[in-house]
Amino acid sequence: MAPTVAVVGGGISGLAACYHLARGPRPPKVSELGLEGDILPVPGDHPASKNRFLYAGRALHKLPSGLGGLLRPVPPFSQALLWSGVRDLLAPAGTEPDESVHAFVHRRFGQEVADIAVDSLCRGVFAGDCRALSVRSCFPTLFKAERHRRSVLLGLALGSGKERGAESRLSRRARAERWSQWSLRGGMESLAEALVAFLRPRGVELRCHAPLRRLRRCPDGRWQLTLADGTMMADHVVSALPATALAEVLPAEAEPLAQELRCIPAVSVAVVNLQYEGVVLPVTGFGHLVPSSEDASLLGIVYDSVAFPQHDGAGAASVRLTVMMGGAWFGQSFGDPAAVAPALLLQRAQAAVREQLGLEPAPTRSIVKVHQSALAASWQSSGCPSASSVPPTPVSPSTTASPALRRPSGSCWGGRAEPWLPHVPCRHPAAPRQ
Repeated sequence: MAPTVAVVGGGISGLAACYHLARGPRPPKVSELGLEGDILPVPGDHPASKNRFLYAGRALHKLPSGLGGLLRPVPPFSQALLWSGVRDLLAPAGTEPDESVHAFVHRRFGQEVADIAVDSLCRGVFAGDCRALSVRSCFPTLFKAERHRRSVLLGLALGSGKERGAESRLSRRARAERWSQWSLRGGMESLAEALVAFLRPRGVELRCHAPLRRLRRCPDGRWQLTLADGTMMADHVVSALPATALAEVLPAEAEPLAQELRCIPAVSVAVVNLQYEGVVLPVTGFGHLVPSSEDASLLGIVYDSVAFPQHDGAGAASVRLTVMMGGAWFGQSFGDPAAVAPALLLQRAQAAVREQLGLEPAPTRSIVKVHQSALAASWQSSGCPSASSVPPTPVSPSTTASPALRRPSGSCWGGRAEPWLPHVPCRHPAAPRQ
């Protein structure tokens, strides 16, 4: 009998893990999900790819692009960015095993690039403070470029020497057309729906709104999963839960791992979606970010209708925006994420749109959502380890501090507190026995 794998976690990571387990070790294909015709790409020559802005000094500034933007001062920067590049080419390589993103960029490119550009970038990508984020975790390519070539720019220009892995036809197209982003005609929810439709006929059982209470390793090596409505057994367990949620369900013998998971802090983000009718944006592009020195509470605003007008709906032309707030500054700006009033967040988002984009009318539609503890975002320090993200990882009570937990790369959104719990027969070696 084939072993059973339980995947815990109700987000896209859990669904993706089930998808790979169900289909075997073949390269993934969008076509088999029936979504290839629904993809909405944003190529490199699109305004949403070319035009990105910063809001600083109470004004919008287009980020420099092209040679002209490097050779002359472009607000909000006081000098040409060419000199920041020269500084990197001449600066010695760092020797520390890690440092904050801000310290790294300040050392290589100067204070202004660190304080304005990279501060804003880290707020937009990680909702975090670049003075606390690990450069080795968040920007491993830049870290390795400096270590291998002494200069970040030289390292990026010369490359790592690694060959490109196998690519699908769609990924080759995306690279050739320089996609900066993409969506689906029915919204990103259709990806989750397509994964579910793919999994159910292949013997995957999906249990929605079934909170996982406890994991226990049995004497025979199998796992017992205690749910709100009963128990189930599995040969292997893959976790796609947030770190702190996983810590609460681990068995007693895995307490060293649970302690380390609890030490990974996470930040909350308020996302407010607004739709306006009969207005025009003052600029056309992807959106704008806001440095913490300008307004710590507001991370940035994405101009959704520029990249994806297909989602505007029928009728008169509209402007759709996504306002992101809080992050590492949530507590000082809005208080407890679990108790903040949605009306307060909506009011703050509307004020930001009015002040920064000049849109005076009230929105015709709005959605307010607080993603609590959504992004793990801190720099590894003494004591408990910390990380910018925790990827899904097989659970083992004998694991005390895996390298993936100590120094993962990238960032990920957390899953639900009450995950669905699928399990799927595993007929290939993708899930090694724990």
